[in-house]
Amino acid sequence: MSASSSSSFSRLRRAALALAAMTALGAQAQTVPELHALAAKEQPALMKTLQQLVEIESGSSDRQGLDRIAGVIAQRLRELGGQVQLIDPDKTIASPTSDAGDGPAKVGQIVQASFKGGNANGKRLMLIAHMDTVYQRGGLKQQPFRIDGNHAYGLGIADDKQGVATILHALAMLKSVGFKDYAEITVLINGDEEIGSPGSNPLITKLGGEHDAVLSFEGGGGPTSPDTIRLATSGIASVDLKVKGRSSHAGAAPEKGINALTELSHQILQTRDLSDPKRGLHLNWTMSKAGSVRNAIPERAEAQGDARADRFSDFDALEAELRKRIQNKLVPDAEVTLSFNRGRPPLAATDASRALAAKVKALADEQKLELVVRDRPTGGGTDAAYASLATKAPVIEGLGVRGFGAHSSDSEYVVVDAIAPKLVLVTRVVMAIGSGKAL
Repeated sequence: MSASSSSSFSRLRRAALALAAMTALGAQAQTVPELHALAAKEQPALMKTLQQLVEIESGSSDRQGLDRIAGVIAQRLRELGGQVQLIDPDKTIASPTSDAGDGPAKVGQIVQASFKGGNANGKRLMLIAHMDTVYQRGGLKQQPFRIDGNHAYGLGIADDKQGVATILHALAMLKSVGFKDYAEITVLINGDEEIGSPGSNPLITKLGGEHDAVLSFEGGGGPTSPDTIRLATSGIASVDLKVKGRSSHAGAAPEKGINALTELSHQILQTRDLSDPKRGLHLNWTMSKAGSVRNAIPERAEAQGDARADRFSDFDALEAELRKRIQNKLVPDAEVTLSFNRGRPPLAATDASRALAAKVKALADEQKLELVVRDRPTGGGTDAAYASLATKAPVIEGLGVRGFGAHSSDSEYVVVDAIAPKLVLVTRVVMAIGSGKAL
């Protein structure tokens, strides 16, 4: 072999060794500019995924739509190399009692996928999002998927179809750079989050306890605010207030009736001061109904309320005060009953989650992405709280894309130019956690 041939062989060998090292390290060998370039190429595909997901109506009670979107997500995860299973939750709701106050007879399927890494000593990560929305079938006609300037609109696009899409395309980026420096990545997408996750919460809790970190992909901030991650979310409870009276002719003999609506109105008014925003405690009456016809004193009336708290103990105090106050009646002969149902628990910030959040913030700073870390609840509740119940590992919420208008019939959107930077951050966070550098 000539000297020049030997030199060429040596260069090829060094290149091969370098390539092997890069493959072993995966995306750790990628620079931030390289990942930005990759995310820019990935973004158009993510936009198509968003359109595909938005155009499948998947309200929490729409089992047909949920089955369809679950099948699409499962197939995408298989194509990315995941071992996928569709799970029918064991828990069937006997009556419509969720922390949202309503629910289907049986909740939608869960999509669970496992990606095995190449490092047995690496970390196990769990990525969660939900595919159900608050909308009824038919809403797509009024709010189809569309792009208007820097906003991509659609029912459920911000809450939480962007979260599903972000997970899918972050995994695609990891696959593109050959990153395998982790033990396992588990993806869980459920179809009952908007009604309190009554079917999926046991599995979320179980899997949360089996992983070294949980990343949840609800929206990552508002349209004009910085990207935001959350370490704490509110607990949720539902309050049902029922009044039984006696019906009578409203014109000829109203005095013979017991007006349930009058008593219900009194009860709502005398409980209107029970919120304490400084403590993160909120009670809002949101639904009511009474009577059957205009010319009859209503025999029955009922109202539902939404309660939020930063600590479950505050629910105990709220329930006790409600039960005390309903004893004070305006219509003496009316019967007043109260049901207080605790639903999704609060998520509290921990030392572990604060430590991981600090490292996520440092990664964001490196890529010039402004990121705010919130460790106090702001009223919303999410499945991240269930994931935290059986673990001391860090749980972080808000890894999704910034947007606006969740639960709105005509203005829900995500911010288009926030997509690529968040893909970069999520990819880097998964790399750092998986390899053990962030934990």
